[in-house]
Amino acid sequence: MSLIAGTTVHLPIDREVSPYGFFLTNGEQDVLLHYSEIIGKIEPGMMIEVFIFYDTEDRLAATMKKPYLTLGDMAMLEVADVHPRLGCFLEMGLGRQLLLPIRELPELKELHPKVGDKVFVIMEHDKQGRLRAKLAGERELAPLAFHAPSSWLNQWVEGTVYKTLQMGTFVLVDGGVLGFGVIGMIHSSERLQMLRLGERVQARVSFVREDGRVNLSMAARKEVGRDLDADRLLTFLKERPNGAMPYSDQTPPDIIKQRFGISKAAFKRALGKLMREGLITQKDNWTQLKPVDGAEPSKTESK
Repeated sequence: MSLIAGTTVHLPIDREVSPYGFFLTNGEQDVLLHYSEIIGKIEPGMMIEVFIFYDTEDRLAATMKKPYLTLGDMAMLEVADVHPRLGCFLEMGLGRQLLLPIRELPELKELHPKVGDKVFVIMEHDKQGRLRAKLAGERELAPLAFHAPSSWLNQWVEGTVYKTLQMGTFVLVDGGVLGFGVIGMIHSSERLQMLRLGERVQARVSFVREDGRVNLSMAARKEVGRDLDADRLLTFLKERPNGAMPYSDQTPPDIIKQRFGISKAAFKRALGKLMREGLITQKDNWTQLKPVDGAEPSKTESK
């Protein structure tokens, strides 16, 4: 039977050839176990377990080192290097890297993993039989995931991005002692910024679905977020000359997002809180601190 890259096999040591190492055989093929790939003391005649891979010259070789995954297996591997044209090189536990091809990565370069990020991948062969990585998706992750408990609702959790799309970001939420993890999604409207593949993210569980998956949000609950946003706006107004700003509940959403980093709805909730508390007034699309002495502040301040 032919030796296949990516598999772990038991082979007898046939002979030693200095200065290279030991040759192993399955009776049909010989494969070199280089001296640098040996763990412990070995000698001809012994039966040993080795991992089969291709060396830098595309020759089958063996190592006694243990990889983090074998052919067809899934693992979360750390990005060791990034090549702008080839893709990401992942640490696989052998002192050499496994290529995650560029075509497996998101179209937008800013969503590509960075060194130190971790991605869920499966080891497979390319057309030449060489080893490479393929991104693991829902089909591979779902059987290992568990159902989120209802107690997670409104709890803050951490997870790893495994797929990023314009409409939303898919995350495997850490399982801790419970198990492998929970599949979750951050809808684009609940993201504070785009998230790259392999990025670690903190998010709030906004809904626990019947199928055990979760909807996530990077923002606090509306009432909590409203208070935080109101405090920010109040501080902003106090720092402005005349305590006034050329923004109101009539300001377009894109300007609000660009200036304050929050949605128009969140901006209006914060303004509403401040108005109910008697801290601000609005006139002619301006918002201003309510004067203590009843005098109307000047609106000469530009944007």
